[in-house]
Amino acid sequence: MHDRRSFSPRPARAAQAGFTLMEIIVVVILIGGIVAFAASRILGNADRAKVNLARAQVQTVAEKIQQFEMDTGRLPGALNELVSAPGDAGGWLGPYAKQTELKDPWNHPYQYAVPGQDGPFDLISLGKDGQPGGDSVNADIRYQH
Repeated sequence: MHDRRSFSPRPARAAQAGFTLMEIIVVVILIGGIVAFAASRILGNADRAKVNLARAQVQTVAEKIQQFEMDTGRLPGALNELVSAPGDAGGWLGPYAKQTELKDPWNHPYQYAVPGQDGPFDLISLGKDGQPGGDSVNADIRYQH
């Protein structure tokens, strides 16, 4: 004879070890969304940082142009004259710049013109797209006299 009190059914699997496939998928999607958001913020800041760097570099190259003028009595005809002495520049005490300093943070050459539209010379970075005009990170960055 069986005693019913001694028979106890197995407890249901209340505490399951591990995660279900659906839980893993949800976590992976959430992590992917967080990484995508963080990457967009970081890349956006990189473009903003390059714009600020271009502003500073335009100012620095303009100061080197002015130093060239003070030493030689004239403005350089081209930015390369900051790197190597032109034959007709008495008093040249350069090099005033390295060749790599004559490109903006997007590796485009600075636009230089003598005489300038609003002053003795124009010095311009064409921005990320390397084209005249534009807005945001593609906007031209000009030396302000």
